[in-house]
Amino acid sequence: MATEILLPKIGFSMNEGQIAEWLFADGEEVVEGEALYLLEADKSANEVEAPASGILRISGIEGETYAVGTVIGTIE
Repeated sequence: MATEILLPKIGFSMNEGQIAEWLFADGEEVVEGEALYLLEADKSANEVEAPASGILRISGIEGETYAVGTVIGTIE
């Protein structure tokens, strides 16, 4: 079963964030807890960890801004 990667809410007033950089390519294997991508929000950059282990499938594009809770990829 695939695990959805949701854009997290990091901070009380955060409503959206930008994917600055994926740290793995689409189709690569990731391990739960590894830094998965960089998220820019409210003038700060944060590493977001993989919520599960498996094969990464990216749907969120680097440089694009998404609302909190948006599915930006899956881990199969």
